[in-house]
Amino acid sequence: MSLIIVVAIVGTWQLFQESLNLITDAVPASIERLAVRTYLAGLPGVAGVHDLHIWAMSTTETALTAHLVMPTAYTGNAFLVQVNRELHNIFGIEHTTLQVETGDRSYLCPLAQENVVL
Repeated sequence: MSLIIVVAIVGTWQLFQESLNLITDAVPASIERLAVRTYLAGLPGVAGVHDLHIWAMSTTETALTAHLVMPTAYTGNAFLVQVNRELHNIFGIEHTTLQVETGDRSYLCPLAQENVVL
């Protein structure tokens, strides 16, 4: 009986971890947050990335929100469609919301403070 209980616990451990991550809005284990941030920061025209959040919407869907600082090179919807497609193809992120900012010092984003940049 003890062996059956141990097998049941070991078999459900990953499900428990995924459930805990889902409840706490943690970054899914299959996604490297730093790699996503590096990808976004390396996009043409992007001078900075802040307020980056990645979380599981379910056990099969991942969401991302981020602010991109683009002082001069924002190219509109074509840029956003391309980034959304690449985030899906490279990282498996299905749902993205990106906010583009110009970086104007007169209107700095309050979420760009060092203590909240992820």
